[in-house]
Amino acid sequence: MAPPGTTAMGSTLLLSQSFHHEIPSDWSIDHPDWWSVVDGHLRARLPDRKQRRSLARFGADDWADVALQVDVCGVRGVDKGVVVRLHGDDGIGIDLRGDGYDDVLVYRGRTELGKAAFPNTNGRWYRLRVELRGRRIQVRVGHQLVVDADDSGAATRGRMALAAYTGGARECEVLFDHVKVSSLGR
Repeated sequence: MAPPGTTAMGSTLLLSQSFHHEIPSDWSIDHPDWWSVVDGHLRARLPDRKQRRSLARFGADDWADVALQVDVCGVRGVDKGVVVRLHGDDGIGIDLRGDGYDDVLVYRGRTELGKAAFPNTNGRWYRLRVELRGRRIQVRVGHQLVVDADDSGAATRGRMALAAYTGGARECEVLFDHVKVSSLGR
């Protein structure tokens, strides 16, 4: 068994968050009325309008080589995901897109960094894991590596966020749980 604050592989556990009753007070949410804790899960429910987004930010500006793991379940809409290496509104988005897209998209701004087919449906939980080492970004869904990309233009440190988007579908409700961030060695 690993000592407190470490994982079995020796990396340091930086954050472990489940959602029992309320949103953590040190998290920053841009549209607090759209987020709530329901049945032990963090829920984002956005207005039914085109191209709306909301972020639940957490972590530290100096997080560098880290792994983010989160359980995510789309309830309505297409888009669900995370943002890593976040500074202000700039970061690397990882979007697990369902209904008609069925893929994982990794992007910074309007630049696509990686994309892979991955069938996913609303009403089902998926474990998303993003590993960041230097400029390398690896995305796993479950145990399957789906995207392995490099981003020469991105910051190598930053905060993180859980993300919800209505996109062109004009709807989004997504659940998150079991957020973990661990440091990684190079």
